[in-house]
Amino acid sequence: MNIRTRAWAYFDRIVDSAPQRSSNPWQREDDGDVRFEPDYATLCSLLAVPSLLQANTQSGVPALALDVWVAYELRRAGFERDRVWPRPVAPRVLPREVTDFVAALPATHQRELVRRISVRGVGGAASANILGKNYVKQVDVVMSSWATGPELMISTKRMDSSFGKNAANRVEESYGDAKNLRSRHPLAALGFLYGLGSSALDTEPETARWLIDLLGKLGREADAYDAVGLVIPHIPDAPDATSVEDPAGPLEAGAEESLVVEPLDAGTADDIDLAALPRVTLNRAAVPAELEPGRFFAAMCSLVLDRTPINFHEEARALRRSAGI
Repeated sequence: MNIRTRAWAYFDRIVDSAPQRSSNPWQREDDGDVRFEPDYATLCSLLAVPSLLQANTQSGVPALALDVWVAYELRRAGFERDRVWPRPVAPRVLPREVTDFVAALPATHQRELVRRISVRGVGGAASANILGKNYVKQVDVVMSSWATGPELMISTKRMDSSFGKNAANRVEESYGDAKNLRSRHPLAALGFLYGLGSSALDTEPETARWLIDLLGKLGREADAYDAVGLVIPHIPDAPDATSVEDPAGPLEAGAEESLVVEPLDAGTADDIDLAALPRVTLNRAAVPAELEPGRFFAAMCSLVLDRTPINFHEEARALRRSAGI
């Protein structure tokens, strides 16, 4: 079992055992205001996995922890489990229409078929590659189907070291990616979630202050991101997690991609001990209100619901409505 597959086993176990997994994230305050309350405890557990496994940037595991949390929160909000990528089971990226077809087959055929899926433009992939105006972009969290196209696209970035060296480059890349995706998918909810290691506040405070200010500005552009979120974790012995991506281009739209399948029982490893996870905490006080994750998820979910017919995403609508929206 390679380190990425082992990380998925931990991620799956954390999500499956999360106490708030089935709770409604929409909460009504005493004053009548309604807010989205993310499951921060689960985020801390997910962020601890790369540290426990000593997974470096090249493994893709540090950045993946944020992706899993974002997808988990969207499912808590009531969006269909198989329409949100990464999916909670392997293959992590697979159109819902394909999963529905597989689910309708006899159980004896389902596992083998999932392993064999490798259809041009349809195959189960390791990542979601979306064609923008000018180039194909790997997007970390996606909600899509053949019928609708992308309804939601969220990019995530992690940075736990080398802040002054890499911060500007990561933000500049993200700004260009937003323009590229927005131009082709103007009605999709487009978001950006940034994970900034808390050590930046102490070791490079000016860089951190500049970066946080710039993230706020990224969320105010009418033709870029609809919302931007920020988390500032303190992760003991965190490996270097300056986010990198698998190459996603240049590719032709619909280019053939071979199926990448993790072991389907990766999440059932007997030696997983969640009690061994390092203790991760969040510096929520340093996050400005406009970058608060609850606000970020509220914006993303509401935009999807507002931009689709009322008979779409009925469970998500019901959960939000139950809180008074």
